[in-house]
Amino acid sequence: MRLGDPWLAAPRTQAVCALLTEAGHAAYLVGGCVRNALLGAPVADIDLATDALPQAVLALAEAAGVKAVPTGIGHGTVTLVLDGQPFEVTTFRRDVETFGRHAVVAFSRDIAEDAARRDFTMNALYAKPDGTLVDPLGGLPDLRAGRVRFVGAAEARIAEDYLRILRFFRFHAWYGHPEEGLDPEGLAACAEGRAGLAQLSRERVGAEMTRLLAAPDSAPALAAMAATGILGTVLPGADPTAIAALVAGERALGAPPRWQRRLAALGRGEDWAERLRLSKADARALAASRAALDEPGAAPARAAYRHGAEAARDAALVRAACEGSAPPEGLEREIARGAAAVFPLRAADLALDGRALGAELRRLEALWIESGFRLDAAALRNLAEPRAGGG
Repeated sequence: MRLGDPWLAAPRTQAVCALLTEAGHAAYLVGGCVRNALLGAPVADIDLATDALPQAVLALAEAAGVKAVPTGIGHGTVTLVLDGQPFEVTTFRRDVETFGRHAVVAFSRDIAEDAARRDFTMNALYAKPDGTLVDPLGGLPDLRAGRVRFVGAAEARIAEDYLRILRFFRFHAWYGHPEEGLDPEGLAACAEGRAGLAQLSRERVGAEMTRLLAAPDSAPALAAMAATGILGTVLPGADPTAIAALVAGERALGAPPRWQRRLAALGRGEDWAERLRLSKADARALAASRAALDEPGAAPARAAYRHGAEAARDAALVRAACEGSAPPEGLEREIARGAAAVFPLRAADLALDGRALGAELRRLEALWIESGFRLDAAALRNLAEPRAGGG
């Protein structure tokens, strides 16, 4: 079997491969780029595996005038940059000793040893520069069946890196067969090893959870996480009950998945933005969605005016999912109307200043919102308190 994706035949990809093969070394595309190409999904990062030692890769790059960055040279990884595109090149490895996210590795010349230290069989797929597929562990049938399966003993893979617990669920959300359950051995091992999640940094947990929540249908994975106690470990108080209905509502509306919306639907819990170490921008987006949920009257236009179109859409979909109803008719029209609304009064329109001015503007704005944004500036001035009337 051969891959025929344009990224594989691209001059930059072939140039990196030739840098290694013309010096007598092996060059294999590996991992996500091969997996996604086989699934017809977009390919973002391109990783290569080789029998060349890191110092040899650096020397070859220097001789060819290719920028090389020793990004993880202790573990065999050198990043080559061609025309601004990075390629991670990693020497075949085998684990000597593992503990949590740290491992002592030895370099290898055996692709089977390299495959054996990877997390899932669908990530242990390799391709030669001509596109010939190399599958040392039988990962292709798993990929085709939508079966996320650990390489070797699941307990051992998890003990090597507890982040693999969350990756197991995230991969099922993205690549698992929608009508099949999760791999029983993997699920049991994740449940057994969940205490190890405490060793992980919040940034890594946050990155995995947000990517899981952004999957087309994250409901089955989240339900399995809840059943095994893993969801409550990373997000105390989270309740995934409404997620399946939320996904159905998104599809009915034609709204793309949005992880902030799904996170808001899981409940409030404690400060999840801090627990997941969200960026300031992401934390603000989550806060806006939650604030829109708290808007009185469940009015999408009001929520869109107060918190933005995305937050208003999130609130309407989450509320409908929690109530077991369909998204309201005309939702997008109402969101657009609220997002485009502009309060017609300015401070200069009222003969007040200081706190009194602010309070009166807020009171009139509330009346304007209650009117469905229909009151114009003249009507609002007439509604102003006598002391606030301007000339």
